[in-house]
Amino acid sequence: MADHDDSQGDFGDLLAANERFAQDFDLAGFDGVAHAGVAIVTCMDSRIDPLGMLGLKPGDAKIFRNPGGRVTPQALEALVLGAHLLNVDRILVVPHTRCAVASNTEEQLRERVAASAGQDATWQTFHVVADQQAALAEDVHKVTSHPLIPETVKVGGFLYDVDSGRLTQLV
Repeated sequence: MADHDDSQGDFGDLLAANERFAQDFDLAGFDGVAHAGVAIVTCMDSRIDPLGMLGLKPGDAKIFRNPGGRVTPQALEALVLGAHLLNVDRILVVPHTRCAVASNTEEQLRERVAASAGQDATWQTFHVVADQQAALAEDVHKVTSHPLIPETVKVGGFLYDVDSGRLTQLV
């Protein structure tokens, strides 16, 4: 578990950090569109800095994160909104190296969660990825073949290396 100051409750350290953040906040009145025209679908992994890895800043991109960086129905919903209402004209699908959902079986993840939770987790679904490159090609196809994603939107599939910080385009 992360170390944090409980003097102000479970979230005191984060609220204090937010107070410092708000002192220099300069996005008030921002229109909410992706100023660089970019949308990123990537993993929830905390080693990934979606804006930093592309040299972007807040306001430049729409970011959708989930385990494995998969193009789920919810991700497609976000991408359709981005393409039509939020200035998105380039979409990057970005899974990463050493991903838990790509390096474990569903049974292994269930066992690990059950051990941590102290209770049965066999009912919980984890969408593991047996072949990252095949899953990435499938996910890019889901985007490019979606009837509400214009052909003018460029879509690429990339692998992010969590040890080097480099992106490699695979699709």
